[in-house]
Amino acid sequence: MTILYDLSIGTYRRVLESTIKSMEKGLVFFDEQGINLTDVINMRLASDMAAFSSQINFIRHHSLGAVNGILEGSFSTPSKAPELDYKGLINVLSDTLKELNSMDASAIEATTGKAMYFRVGDFELPFTTENFVLSFSLPNLYFHATTVYDMLRIKGVPLTKMDFLGSMNTGLSESSRAPT
Repeated sequence: MTILYDLSIGTYRRVLESTIKSMEKGLVFFDEQGINLTDVINMRLASDMAAFSSQINFIRHHSLGAVNGILEGSFSTPSKAPELDYKGLINVLSDTLKELNSMDASAIEATTGKAMYFRVGDFELPFTTENFVLSFSLPNLYFHATTVYDMLRIKGVPLTKMDFLGSMNTGLSESSRAPT
């Protein structure tokens, strides 16, 4: 049985870890190729999409911000991203991961089935905490992490699908194994 803590924080951790590692690979590649890091952090996939640096802010918001929202029962749009260099953006995600690692599993589990609201101005969208994670937070997190991955690939960073997937939860108990 999947519990809310594993579903939320477990997934947020995995996405953050893989994004950090991909960005670190990017840092090495950009240095080797002499690519200007300011060009990378200002990059956009399309003119109406947020820049690379904002994608990092959204990853933080849809992981740590989502957990804080779950605990408070309310979630909104992120505050403006601070202006950071490429290494600073890696540090933002590393700090986010540290904060997620310090979260109390019982506090997250205590929110199971509770009301959770996404609010922007007068607009309000009600969820249960589980539905918020499954249908709002995780899709947004994956969208922004995928966008960062795609931007790194467009710039030539030699990443693979496994870099994006990161460390996966694998394994079955003996009772869950299909007969051979």
